[in-house]
Amino acid sequence: MWSGDELDLDAYLARIGIGREAGTGIGRERAGELRPDLETLYAVHRAHTGAITFESLDVLLGRPVELDVKALEDKLVHDRRGGYCYEQNSLLAAALERIGFEVSGRGARNRTRGDALTPVTHAVLVVTVEGQPWLCDAGFGYQGPREPIPLGNPGAEVRQGAWTYRVREEADGVLVLCFQRGGTWRDLYTFSPQRYHPVDYVLLNHYSSTHPRSAFIGRVIVQHPGDDVRRTLVGRELIRLHPDGREERQTVGPEALLGVIDREFGLRLPERDAAELVRIHRAGD
Repeated sequence: MWSGDELDLDAYLARIGIGREAGTGIGRERAGELRPDLETLYAVHRAHTGAITFESLDVLLGRPVELDVKALEDKLVHDRRGGYCYEQNSLLAAALERIGFEVSGRGARNRTRGDALTPVTHAVLVVTVEGQPWLCDAGFGYQGPREPIPLGNPGAEVRQGAWTYRVREEADGVLVLCFQRGGTWRDLYTFSPQRYHPVDYVLLNHYSSTHPRSAFIGRVIVQHPGDDVRRTLVGRELIRLHPDGREERQTVGPEALLGVIDREFGLRLPERDAAELVRIHRAGD
């Protein structure tokens, strides 16, 4: 379903820091011996979210966002770019499927802006390991999980380093991913049991990358869920979020933009793209 057979798995693993010889973080001699077990799922998910930045700069640059595996591989793997949820989770799904996991999609509704009913605009994955479902999401930006989250025990707190998550259940089997910030639980998004397929993400991706009301239109968005500090650049505001809820805020002007996305997010653009990005950022004055 996710075209995992088309993915250069070795190149993907190298991109996220799991070398063929070392099998970094998975306790095996060679990454080529990866098996569809929980140890591998944790290692791949954590490595992916650590290595590949969340960003939607192609939307700002007026370029189409392609979701076929080869386009994702070219952009996120070979060109070392980032991407937003449809790109990140489509690539992750292809890799997990190639390894042998059972992967299905879900559509989620963002709740970070309050309890108002929002459309389904976020893509997540559910991976089944030994009969148990796990939420996998490499594409929710700086507040997203670094590791898989079990779905079989709603309400249980899940520690991921200095950060804590939980999944609670609402009516009709709807699940809510929650994130603890400064001792306060906040809803991130909701998703239902309905399965989504790659073709569904093509449609949602079209809305997110072209519709005037999309949150990604007309502004810089670059984010990363770090272990100790989580960073988000939206428009001209850079925020560093700490586990105790403390936020550091900084205004980023056109002259500082490229240095910030390199230093804070490890993202470098080709010269022509970088110049266009700065021009667009300056035009917002």
